[in-house]
Amino acid sequence: MADILTERRRGRPVGQDLRRRAVAAVLEGRMSGEAAARHFDVAASSVRRWVGRYRQRGHLLDAPRSGRPSRTEPERERIFRLLEDRPDLSVRALQRALAAEGLVFGTASLQRFLKRHGLGRKRRVAWRRKPAPNAAARS
Repeated sequence: MADILTERRRGRPVGQDLRRRAVAAVLEGRMSGEAAARHFDVAASSVRRWVGRYRQRGHLLDAPRSGRPSRTEPERERIFRLLEDRPDLSVRALQRALAAEGLVFGTASLQRFLKRHGLGRKRRVAWRRKPAPNAAARS
């Protein structure tokens, strides 16, 4: 039975250390790719891919992943100016202030921007109306 703390969940990325050890075992001739895969509990296709990547590039790092560029970054100075003028601005208030200037961003996009720049906002607890004094008597 595998130790629960060291067991790797299927479908999860493998760490650089494990990749390095598997590739070293194959390149140093201690194991075949299939044997290394069994020993390190990974797929043989993964070991072949890592060995090929190492031979081609000289390292095991993943290629940079493409993603959609941030729409908020080009407006960085404008956002910083708004926050400098009103530092206690909530994310929603920032969103409204930017909309007044013609810039429409979702709250999640603004939260990611603020977190990326170390300017995260505290989440506020939703305001709740107190029950009417007679409401308890009616129940």
